[in-house]
Formats: sequence, C-alpha cells, structure tokens
Amino acid sequence: MKNKKYYIFEMNSSKLTIISTILLLVMIIFTELIGKESLIFSNYFLILILLIPYLIFHEILHSISYVLHGAKFENITYGAHLEKGILCCLCKQNITKKNILISLVYPLIFIGIITYIIGIIIDNSVLVSLSIFNISGCAGDIFMFIGLSKLKDFEYSEYDNPMAFGLYSSEDLSKKKMYALDFKGTTDKLEKQDMKKIRISKASWITFAIFILVAILYFYIEYMM
Repeated sequence: MKNKKYYIFEMNSSKLTIISTILLLVMIIFTELIGKESLIFSNYFLILILLIPYLIFHEILHSISYVLHGAKFENITYGAHLEKGILCCLCKQNITKKNILISLVYPLIFIGIITYIIGIIIDNSVLVSLSIFNISGCAGDIFMFIGLSKLKDFEYSEYDNPMAFGLYSSEDLSKKKMYALDFKGTTDKLEKQDMKKIRISKASWITFAIFILVAILYFYIEYMM
C-alpha cells in the first residue's frame, strides 16, 4: 500500500466569483419568473446591515455539522478575512468524507433553500434576499461537494490557509480535476500553528465596526426619530 500524504487543493477565487455571480443572477431570474420580483432587495439598507451576521451564521452551521458528525468542538476555529472576501470555519483535525460532504451543504440547505422557500411563502423580502445572497456565497461549498463526492478514500483536513485544504489519502489525487479547485502539491504534514479559536483580520475589524455604526444609525433614524 502506498504511504498516505496530504494533497493540497486551493480554491480559485476568480472562478468562484464567476460562479457566485451566475448563481445570484439565476436566483434573481427565478424569483422574477415565479412572480415574486417585489421581494428582491426591496429593503436595501436592512439587508446590508443583516448580511454579515447572516453569513457568519453560515459558518456557524458548518461548525455545527462538523461536531454533529464526529469532530471535537475544541478543534473548530473561526475566521474573518474580509479583505479576501471570506468568512471561514476551519477544523484542525482530520475528518471523514461523510463529515465534510454533509458540512458543505448545511448552510445551503438551511439558510439558503429552506429560508428562501419560507420567505416566498410569507412574503418576506429581507429573508428572500438574504437567502439569495447566501446561495450565491455557497459557490465554493457546492463545487467542493461535487468534486469531493467523486473521490473514493480520503480524510479531509484544513490548515493555516483559509483558502485551501488537504486530502489525506494513499491514492494519487494529483491528477483529479475539480472545477475551481487547483492542485498545489503534496506534503507529509499540514501546518496549523495560526489556527486560533477566532482569528479576525484588521480589515475585518474595521468593516465590522462600520457595520455596527451603520446599524445603530439605521435603528435610531427608523425607530427613534
């Protein structure tokens, strides 16, 4: 049997941006086709305020799935790197194929598809819009699910790079083609020194502060004046 090693794959941000934009347009067109165009982005300011908390919940759902399907909570870390356009939930330990596949679709199902349907039924424009943005933001999750589901035997592992992951396997995965996932090489060990429980970049702190100030101003104008 061949020795196991980590095959490193990194997300191609350019391709994912294209797919994310396509998903956004598809959901907007679909909503218009079912006669619910009035529910799309009709409350811009409130949607803007709630978008980051909604996407943070996206990452929390990933972590819940990790733990429910075998990972230890102490090995779950969270991060915000908004200058790179990402929020992330990472797992320090190796997890099974089943665990990662289920985790990848949790946010898409629960705060994408299900909340979109609920928003349509109750005519809630904010919920519909947030769900559309979340589905668009699931581009990476969707293509990881498609790519990883085709592989046979591996353990999944994350490390210091929030845009990449390792697949621990005895099979040669270097020739496997997965859209928007670029093969970067192999290694015997993944560095996990920078995986703090919560890691937020300076740019993200500034963005969060602006969002909080805007939210306070919005609610003051809307409900206090």
